[in-house]
This record gives sequence, structure tokens and C-alpha cells, in this order.
Amino acid sequence: MGGAPESHTGWTFITNHARVLAAIADNQNARVRDIAAHCRLTERAVQKIISDLEESGYLSHTREGRGNAYQIEPGSPLRHPAEAGLTVTSLLGLLARVDGHHPTRPGGTDRQAVDDS
Repeated sequence: MGGAPESHTGWTFITNHARVLAAIADNQNARVRDIAAHCRLTERAVQKIISDLEESGYLSHTREGRGNAYQIEPGSPLRHPAEAGLTVTSLLGLLARVDGHHPTRPGGTDRQAVDDS
């Protein structure tokens, strides 16, 4: 998948933050470029989303060579009051079930289970 991301108008059910988090759950060593291609976002947008997720405590990273290894905080509660009691693990589990029949997963491996410990 190359070039600019496909444009989309109108609303969607899943936020870009959830898409990026799910892509990282697929491959915790993914490059920003690969995450952007998978989510059909710009690299700049993905960098901003990763920064948001890190600042809010949902994600951290360590430098490994020339890349990053991301660590998701699975027990972090979702932000909206309507999702009180639900965690990142709940969200990723739902996305994994829905995405299980997704045709191809560019830049990622099979979705890794996230432990809620």
C-alpha cells in the first residue's frame, strides 16, 4: 500500500486512536509508516495519536535499535463515562473478534492476546 491514504467522508464507528492501538496490538514493533498504511492515516497523524496514547498512560515505548517496541497498558480504563468499567483489553478483544475475518493485515502479524493482569 503506497501513496497518500484514501480519503473518507462522514463518520465511522471506530476512532483513529482505537485503530492505531489495535495495529500496535497486532505488532508491537511496527514502524509508524506501517501503522499509518494499515490504518490509512498519515504518518504525522499516527505520531500524534501515539503521543496522545502515551501521555494518557495507555501506551509506552522503548527504543530497540532504530525502532520502537510499544507496550500497551491493558488494564487502563476507557475514557468515556459510558464505558465505565471497560478496559483497553475489552476494546482490543472486541476489535480482534470483529477483525478476525478481515481480508489482509498489512504490516502486522496475527493479533496478539493482551493479558489483563
